[in-house]
Amino acid sequence: MANKHMKNNNKDINRKNNRRKSSNNKYRANQTNRPKQNKNKHVVAKRVLVIIIIILIILAGVFASKVVMNGGGIKGVLATLFGQTEETRKSMSEIQVLILGESLNLTDTIMIARYDPNSQKASLVSVQRDTFIGDNPKRATAYDKINSVYQGKYPEKTLKEINELTGLNLKYYVVIDTQGVRDLVDAIDGVEFYVPMDMKYDDTSQDLHINLKEGLQKLNGDQAEQVLRFRHNNDGSTYPESYGTQDTGRMRTQRDFISALLKQTLKPSNILKIGEFIDIANKNIKTNIPIQTLKDYIPYAVEFSTDNLRTATLPGEPKEMNGVWLYLTDEDEAQAMIAQYFFDCPTEEGATNGMPTLQILNGTSDFSNLTEVVNKYKEKGYNVLKVGNTESKVKQTKITNRTKQDSETVTAVKNVIKENAKTEKAKDTEDVDFTITIGQDYK
Repeated sequence: MANKHMKNNNKDINRKNNRRKSSNNKYRANQTNRPKQNKNKHVVAKRVLVIIIIILIILAGVFASKVVMNGGGIKGVLATLFGQTEETRKSMSEIQVLILGESLNLTDTIMIARYDPNSQKASLVSVQRDTFIGDNPKRATAYDKINSVYQGKYPEKTLKEINELTGLNLKYYVVIDTQGVRDLVDAIDGVEFYVPMDMKYDDTSQDLHINLKEGLQKLNGDQAEQVLRFRHNNDGSTYPESYGTQDTGRMRTQRDFISALLKQTLKPSNILKIGEFIDIANKNIKTNIPIQTLKDYIPYAVEFSTDNLRTATLPGEPKEMNGVWLYLTDEDEAQAMIAQYFFDCPTEEGATNGMPTLQILNGTSDFSNLTEVVNKYKEKGYNVLKVGNTESKVKQTKITNRTKQDSETVTAVKNVIKENAKTEKAKDTEDVDFTITIGQDYK
């Protein structure tokens, strides 16, 4: 029995030893295979990393080539990011916008602007807030002024009145709260600007306090608003006559400041602040311009030079009528200014190609007719010197011969837009050879 017990113990010992050996062998095998597995993983990771790097290099190369094709620089980068090509710019037309400056639900700042991304030219024309838009100035009231139309919520009505006043076909408006100007100026760390005179004015009812000295200085947001809103001092003194008094002076200062603000905002160093600019715009700007349209113009606007910006005030004169101070637009001079600033037409002195000079008036309710007809005559080489609207709607298109041009010339002028247009003769009262009046029969 004892021997049998000892044999069983020996068998148990042998089994344990065998299991131990087997376990050790498996452990050694695992230890031997692990470096191989780790090595394989490292090889795969390196390959994936190399592939990713190659893809990024290719993508960067493609992006860089597209940036170059889109004109390079910031413009090229933005155009590429927005999915545009150089063909996008070529197919883009100019944009015309009504700009309203709002404060306390009033709009004392009214401007019309034009920007052409192809020529990189722009125009900015101020419209007097007291501009008369009624029927008879002798019976005028305060409600016959253009700034009375807005009343804090009607930019579309102001847009319509501006088109009636100028003959333009503006579709878009931008309403800017003065808080937005303050925020933008502060966002770009101030605007360097020459304050044209000492300014000291207080209006407790509006919580407006202006206190600035003449000279070149860096203005913060609050000081910028002071400059933009100044008309006269507490003692009644205002801008000098040579500069433009009261509202005329203020509008000149506003245009000069906007030019300086644009120049300093569009610096390459401010590109990283675009998110902040968008946030300011969302809080302080109302507009009907579609986001897609804005996106298309941004890449080209960032390279705009204010040296290509023309500024002016719509011509006219202030006059007291029926106990109300109005600004009466000089239609003749206004038509010439709109032709030059918004249609790239020559001045009378610049019309030297020997072709007849024209005045083109829109007598229909379709504002786009004016642009269409102007372009048709310009393409034929005619000198369009004045553009605008008629005082009332006209049924029939007519050609008025003002300088006794011969019948062959009259026929050529008439055939550009309408062969059966009515023709008539009149005295030279407009300093042009022909007046083209677009009637409702035009199309």
